[in-house]
Order: sequence, then C-alpha cells, then structure tokens
Amino acid sequence: IAMVFQNYALYPHMTVDENMAFGLKLRKMDKDERKKRVKEAAEVLGIEKLLGRKPKALSGGQRQRVALGRAIVRNPDCFLFDEPLSNLDAKMRVQMRTEIRRLNLEIKTTMIYVTHDQVEAMTLGDRLAVMHEGRILQIGTPMELYHNPVVKFVASFIGSPAMNFIEGTVSGDDKPKFESEQVSFDLPERFRHPLSESSESEFVLGVRPEDLHVADPEHIDETIQFDSELDVSEPLGNEVIYHLLCKGNKLVARDTANIDASHGDKLSLHVNLNKIHLFEGKSGSSLLAEAK
Repeated sequence: IAMVFQNYALYPHMTVDENMAFGLKLRKMDKDERKKRVKEAAEVLGIEKLLGRKPKALSGGQRQRVALGRAIVRNPDCFLFDEPLSNLDAKMRVQMRTEIRRLNLEIKTTMIYVTHDQVEAMTLGDRLAVMHEGRILQIGTPMELYHNPVVKFVASFIGSPAMNFIEGTVSGDDKPKFESEQVSFDLPERFRHPLSESSESEFVLGVRPEDLHVADPEHIDETIQFDSELDVSEPLGNEVIYHLLCKGNKLVARDTANIDASHGDKLSLHVNLNKIHLFEGKSGSSLLAEAK
C-alpha cells in the first residue's frame, strides 16, 4: 500500500527527484531503476521540469503531484489517499480531482480515497462507502447512493445543495397521506405497501433541491404545490439557488428559472412527486430503498 497524505509530507531539504526516489532508495533498489521509475512517474504527472527543485519552490498543487509521484514509483497494489486535496484552494482542487481521476484510469490500480467532500466522492469514486460514527451505512455507485439512499444520513450527505427534509406524519391505509405544518398531500402508490409494513407513525419527507421548482414545471406529470417566502437567491448563471422559508422550515430549491423576486416575496413551490423520498422518523431508514 502506498499512502498519499493530506499535508504532502515532503522532505524540505531534498529535491523533487530525491523525494520521489527516497522510498526506493531505502529498499536498496538499483540506481538506474530508480531513475527510470521517477522519470516515468514525472511524465505521467507533468512535473518533469520540477525534478531539480525543492518543495519550498513549488506551489501547493505541484507539491501534491510530487506526493502522488512518490507513491506511484513504488508500483503498489493499492493507493490510500487521506484527504489529499483539503489543503488546496478551490480552483486547484477541481484541477487535481481531474488529475487523480485520469491517473486512476491510466495506471488501473485500486485507489481508496478518504474525504469529507461529497463532490470529490461523487466525481472520483467508482464505488462509495458512506461512513458515520465508525459504521458503513451504504456502499454503491455514486448514482445508486444519490437516487436510492437507504438512510436519511446518506441522503443528507450525497448531493449539493443537500436534500430538504420536512417532518410529519402519515395517516390512512388504502390512501396514505403525508401531513405536516408545511404541506399535506396524498402519497404516490409506491409508498402504500412499505407504509403498511412500517410500525412508525412519524416520518420525514425528503426532496432534493433540483426536484423543488419555483416555476410550474410543464414536463412533470405529478406535482404538489405549497407556499413559501424567499429569503436569499444565488444566481449561478445557468441556474439559481433559492433559499426559502416555509412555516418555520428552511428549504433550498435549485432551478433554471430565474424569476423576478426579492427577499420576503411569496413564492409558490412545486414538488416533483416522482422523486420524493420518505424516511422513518426514529430509525431514519428509507421506506423504498433496500440496504446494499
């Protein structure tokens, strides 16, 4: 296993070349073979011209490439990344995410990547394991965890902005109805059987920001509507993030519609019923997803 650390862990008195080759030198590898491996790794990472420099003469992104190179030259069976991008600025993190993903595709070696950043997890991972308080809650592909979270914690962690949650109760057997201070509506048919097997009476409705619309979506068949108040809007060019207040509950909508509204204005929200989630109030388990 070759490890890549959060703080680079480079020797300041050694050059890039010496840092990358140091582990091989300790293993008493032949000098020519060491040079060959360092040269190959430097070409993969695009740092051939930096081999004579010392770490203090490198940027954060360049230091991280050297740390990657030091791991690559060992030809390990597995890489272990411990939050390697957390010390970089936002622009460099995006660039290095791409570099690490490309590296993974090129060298085809298993990489275990530890991160608190769900964007890194979604963009880099082939399979994700979401952990909470020392327990793995769910394992699957990024899109499996996004579309089918088995518990509320996974639903809240995967996705940016995070999923909206509304606490309420469910009544009725043949035609179950979700009721809360913010909204009341008949649940889709797919929830009827799971609800009949649940012993809980309190539930949490989950709606992703992209499934909460400030304008009536013409392309969606099943929607419900309720009122809210605009707190803050964040125009991002191709879309707008709306921060809303709804009877004491904070909600976030992510919509391409850029409506003419300001702080305090009343807005009518439309929820895509095909995409809603329902979690048990106490256990946090999803009524629809099966644990994997």
